[in-house]
Amino acid sequence: MEQHIIKIITVKKITHDVLVIVTEKPQGYNFTPGQATEVSINKPGWEKERRPFTFTCLPADEYLEFTIKTYPSHKGVTNELLQLKANDELIIGEPWGAIGYKTEGVFIAGGAGVTPFISIFRFLQSKKKIGNNKLIFANKKKADIIHEEQFGALLGDNFINILSDEELEGYAQGYINEGFLKDHISGREKTIYLCGPEPMMNAVEKQLSNLGVDPGIIVKEEF
Repeated sequence: MEQHIIKIITVKKITHDVLVIVTEKPQGYNFTPGQATEVSINKPGWEKERRPFTFTCLPADEYLEFTIKTYPSHKGVTNELLQLKANDELIIGEPWGAIGYKTEGVFIAGGAGVTPFISIFRFLQSKKKIGNNKLIFANKKKADIIHEEQFGALLGDNFINILSDEELEGYAQGYINEGFLKDHISGREKTIYLCGPEPMMNAVEKQLSNLGVDPGIIVKEEF
C-alpha cells in the first residue's frame, strides 16, 4: 500500500474531546466523500500504529481534514494526536471505505460515526443538493455533538438529536429504538446510511428490520 508523509497545517479542538486536523494534500490524491484512510504519526514508535480516520473536507479542497474523537485515558494514538502541532507529520495510506452517497435518504450516526457524513453533507451543500436528506445523531450529551450548529443550519428540522445521558428541551432523550425510528423514517426511503459503534449499529439494523426496512437499502461502515 502506498504511503504519504504529510505535514500538519493546523490542529484545533472543536468539542471537549474532538480534534480537527488540517494537513497538506499529496499531489494527485483523490477520495470520495465518506471515505477514510489509515493514519499514523510520523514519530519514533508511532509510525506503525495505524488508525482509520475519515476525510471531512471536500475532494476538491487543496488540503486534507480529519475530524477525530480523542480518548486521552487510553494513552494511545488519539492521545498522542492531542500533542501534535503545525509542521508535525502524519503518514497516510490510500483512501478506502464503503460509505458513499447514493440517493436522498436518512443518515443515522452514533458519536464519531458521524464523520463520514460530514464530507458527504458538505459535498451536497457545495452542489446545492441537500434536498430532504435527514440526519439522526445519537450522543451521550449535548457537549458531545460534533458540528451541531453547522448541521442545524444545513438541515433545519431534518437534524434530529437524541441524547442518552442528558435531558434537555428540544432534544430527544434515551437511545434509538423502534418507536423513535418509526417517528422519523417514512418507510419510503431509498437509502439509509448507518455509521457508529458496532453495538449501536447492530441494534439499529435489528430495529430497522423489525420495521420492515429492506436491508439492501442500508449503506454502512463500522467505525
